[in-house]
Amino acid sequence: MILAGDIGGTKTVLTLVKRNENNSLDWQKEQTYASQDFANFDDILADFITPDIKVTAACFGVAGPVVNQRCQTTNLPWHLATPDLQVKLATRKVKLLNDLEAMALGMLHLPDTDLLELNPNALQQSGNIAVIAAGTGLGEALLYWDGNKHLPMATEGGHTDFAPQNAQQIALLNYMMVTFTDHVSCERLISGIGFSHLYDFLLADGFAPACSAIPSKSEGAVDRNALISELGVTGADPLCSEVVRLFVQLYGAEAGNLALKSLSIGGVYIGGGIAPKILPAITDGSFMKAFTAKGRFADLLGKMPVRVCLNPKAPLLGAAHYFD
Repeated sequence: MILAGDIGGTKTVLTLVKRNENNSLDWQKEQTYASQDFANFDDILADFITPDIKVTAACFGVAGPVVNQRCQTTNLPWHLATPDLQVKLATRKVKLLNDLEAMALGMLHLPDTDLLELNPNALQQSGNIAVIAAGTGLGEALLYWDGNKHLPMATEGGHTDFAPQNAQQIALLNYMMVTFTDHVSCERLISGIGFSHLYDFLLADGFAPACSAIPSKSEGAVDRNALISELGVTGADPLCSEVVRLFVQLYGAEAGNLALKSLSIGGVYIGGGIAPKILPAITDGSFMKAFTAKGRFADLLGKMPVRVCLNPKAPLLGAAHYFD
């Protein structure tokens, strides 16, 4: 039995997979846990792996940098190490991957029906593929094309510097630097919490009056980020609508940055939980406009396939297929 996991700051999903005689994967058991409810990953494993289950191989995509098969999760107080997991699971075949590395592998196993093309001028070519995913954080990874197959490469590109491109974004950077005095990363804005940061900035900047439905930062009973994005996508509130517009603009620009750095002529995949939830704003053309706004390289990016992943199980697919 193969144990595959997607370990994130918000939720952790574990699944057991059995390889059939025809080499296909049969999903046996799956469970989702609220990550913040557990002091460590071992507690989740203890609940999921019952004594009758024999794990022969395990692969986990983890939201954090994996160095020497050890990971201190970015948005959780968890430490994972392959040697410890090998003992606990009683198998030598254990692998830790960055969550975006696992997602990137999973993209290679998705049917076309799980992918939505944003670029009407896309040109299908063999080459590197870039993967970017906004969710609890901002993940970025690459699929390097070696001439025969794609090989995953993890990055921590979501933590690179936010680079403003117009007067509004320069004002946004100045606003963010009051709180984050040492470093304003892309993840601070292009992630779940980014909706709140953008809302508070636009309110302070006088773009529009506050939305009565949005609670203050000190009120924790409501998912503020989700509410802002929902009201923005539906157009129910002017301030929230501008938040979503600006979010998509920043997301597209950073996706274009990653595409340039990796020369991803094979395409760009957009994963994570946010894009499917704000799909009308992602597909209205503003994402692609920001993606291609790269001066002399606009034509190059204008031919790259840019696909939204609609399947939330991509990281699990990647982890399950790792030992293929």
